[in-house]
Amino acid sequence: MEELIALISNVGFPIAVASYLLIRLEPVVKDLQASISSLAVMIGKQNEATVQQVGELLEVIQYNEKSK
Repeated sequence: MEELIALISNVGFPIAVASYLLIRLEPVVKDLQASISSLAVMIGKQNEATVQQVGELLEVIQYNEKSK
C-alpha cells in the first residue's frame, strides 16, 4: 500500500502539471493554427495563386492538422 502511495505522489505531480499546461495552451495552439492558415492565404495571393489553388492549400493544411 505504501508503494502505491509513493507511486502516486511521484507520478501524480508531473501528470497534473502536464494536464494543466495542455489545458492552458490549447487556445494558443488554436490561434496559431488560424494564423498559419491566414498566412498561407497571404502567401498564395502574393504569388498570384488562383482562388482554387489557395483553397487546395488550405485543405492540405487542414488535413495535416486532423491527422496529428
